[in-house]
Amino acid sequence: MDKSDSATNESDIFAVRLAKLATLCANGKNPFLSNCEQKYTSREAISLFNPANEEQSAVSVAGRIVAFRLMGKAAFLKLLDRDGQIQIYVTKNAIGDQGYAEFVKFDIGDIVGVSGELFKTSTGEITVRANSIVLVSKSLRPLPDKWHGLADSDQIYRQRYLDLAVNGDSRRRAKMRCQIVKEIRKFLWDRSFEEVDCPILQMIAGGAAARPFTTHINALDQDCYLRISHELFLKRMLIAGFDRVFELGRVFRNEGLSRKHSPEFTMIEIYQAYSDYRGMMLLIYDLLQHLCQCVLGTNVVKRFDGTDINLGGEWKVETYSDLVIKLTGNENWFSADKGEKLAFCRKFGLETDPNLEDFEVTQDIYSKLIEPNLIQPTFVTQLPRELCPLAKINANDQRYLDVFELCINGQEIAPAYSEQNDPIIQREMFEAQIGEERQNLDNDFLLAMEYGMPPAGGIGIGVDRLVALLTGAPSIRDTILFPMMRRQQGE
Repeated sequence: MDKSDSATNESDIFAVRLAKLATLCANGKNPFLSNCEQKYTSREAISLFNPANEEQSAVSVAGRIVAFRLMGKAAFLKLLDRDGQIQIYVTKNAIGDQGYAEFVKFDIGDIVGVSGELFKTSTGEITVRANSIVLVSKSLRPLPDKWHGLADSDQIYRQRYLDLAVNGDSRRRAKMRCQIVKEIRKFLWDRSFEEVDCPILQMIAGGAAARPFTTHINALDQDCYLRISHELFLKRMLIAGFDRVFELGRVFRNEGLSRKHSPEFTMIEIYQAYSDYRGMMLLIYDLLQHLCQCVLGTNVVKRFDGTDINLGGEWKVETYSDLVIKLTGNENWFSADKGEKLAFCRKFGLETDPNLEDFEVTQDIYSKLIEPNLIQPTFVTQLPRELCPLAKINANDQRYLDVFELCINGQEIAPAYSEQNDPIIQREMFEAQIGEERQNLDNDFLLAMEYGMPPAGGIGIGVDRLVALLTGAPSIRDTILFPMMRRQQGE
């Protein structure tokens, strides 16, 4: 069936269900109740069954009809609720002629409330024998076919509520995301970190190198930006004496859409005073072990292509320069001129802007040819100082920073720094980064630093990428409940 046939069929079903709705209303029935007693979820109700008892518990459950098998004077239903599915057995004898006549007009997708006693069928399935069933909310449109779900990837993302209603894998992934976020918070709270809320609307977009979204505050008649990072306000909290802080929330970058990128995504940033990037190595390692234990029950996750990723054991540590030299085969790569580096890019078919700075060409090679192949957990350390103005410069080699990028699953999961706390050096590095655009200099942050900021380690974790890793999703769009989509024609 093509899309036009499907749309016509849905339109016909919609018309039939509208007619049913009109009949219900004409008969004085309310097809959209304001409440319904749900004493037990499906899982809770099933757990009450005791094979040793002759009389089983009476339960009240509620959920969406996702399967409906009518057999004359009896029917089996499957109800879906937040915990899963439970089977319902409905007979004319139990609910009466009038009740059964109304019941058989229910549709798949309707939300109903059921009361009755538990029993086990001949096939061994724990079931509710209904003594009452009431329509709670009428479904006017049909759910997608239960066997095939949503086949159109665009529809999966655009109508995520349908995907979640019919696709068990999507529901499990969404629930796992909730568990992961819960356990991240618990892990940090148990280590005396305090969760804070910092501004989303900011006068200066700072803390990362990214293009911001611009908006306008009418009350102040002033342009501002959606934040691209939590960083600079969390560091203000360090200065204020909050030694262990984090924020988990949305950040916004007006850049590309891809398997790894979204203009709106969730990040957690964590800062710990009297620590450094090595302390952050221990923290992220322990955090992932905690998530593996509490959410997954295993240290091995399966990538979308079937590859096993082992998050246990000892993780690799590689320097940025060693990885680049290993790829290029050029021991003198970092002293070579830009022309030689561009020639390497052409040889390997890597499209690189020739106007990039020398270090940016190398970074392009790293991000496109090296990082995608770092599947097993790898700390990439000692990045070039030009890449981040907010980190400590390595005391032994001024060309590098005391940072790492944790790469797993072929992408950066978490960058971390020994945070720069010298306000003089910080100002110099900011000014070198922004050039002549002095209006973008965050003087208030620099002023705060001049009051004294403790040494600290800081880390940012892309939550969507982390969830994709732990659930085996091929794209972060599968982990974001309602990802950004292009507007459809006519909307």
